[in-house]
Amino acid sequence: MIRCLVVDDEPLALHILEDYISKMPFLQLVKVTTNPIEALQLVQGGDIDLVFLDVQMPELTGIQFLRIANGKSKVILTTAYSQYALEGYELDVIDYLLKPIAFDRFFKSVQKAQTIIQPSVKPEIKVEAVAQNDFLSDFIFVKTEHKIQKVYLNDILFIEGLKDYISIFTPAERIITLQNMKKMEDALPEKHFIRVHKSYIVSINKIDSIERSRIFIGDKIIPVGDTYREDFFKIIDGKNI
Repeated sequence: MIRCLVVDDEPLALHILEDYISKMPFLQLVKVTTNPIEALQLVQGGDIDLVFLDVQMPELTGIQFLRIANGKSKVILTTAYSQYALEGYELDVIDYLLKPIAFDRFFKSVQKAQTIIQPSVKPEIKVEAVAQNDFLSDFIFVKTEHKIQKVYLNDILFIEGLKDYISIFTPAERIITLQNMKKMEDALPEKHFIRVHKSYIVSINKIDSIERSRIFIGDKIIPVGDTYREDFFKIIDGKNI
């Protein structure tokens, strides 16, 4: 078992990672905490194999934490800000997860951690199988104007980008959140979602039909952009019988 510690000053982020870790038979969650000083003491005591570490925390930043810990535990950084990625890799982190973290992306990251921490152990579970089995229950949290809302991935029809915010369309509602398309695209499992236009991401499972360079999902017609056309039709062709 790989002994894990989650450090984040956001209780919501702790809850999500705690849920994800519980699905992994080779991970043992030792503690979740909002206190990086407490976490550092556990790491220095040699009780932790893998730390899921937020970058921006008030008492001690993730980068400062890494420098003090000095390699005593392996680390996966978790943050909403991509600008820390290079510095994190220079400090030998295993991976860099951008929030909101989708389960598919999380699994790939911990599988990589397993190969580093337990090189003699051959992974028994393929990421595709786990991602498929958990897709119906997988979810992300997005910030709306008045609350943080859970969105189940299986409910998403498509996502539309409009300047500094995006709209997530489900059969029941339209959810508007301050987010950029690139960050949302990275957070979604590529097995189920694909970018088809600079302004659109679609759920492959929800496509009703395709006519030339137009995708039909319910009564919505979504264009396929020139930049994305080749990759999109390769995936569609691969699903043809």
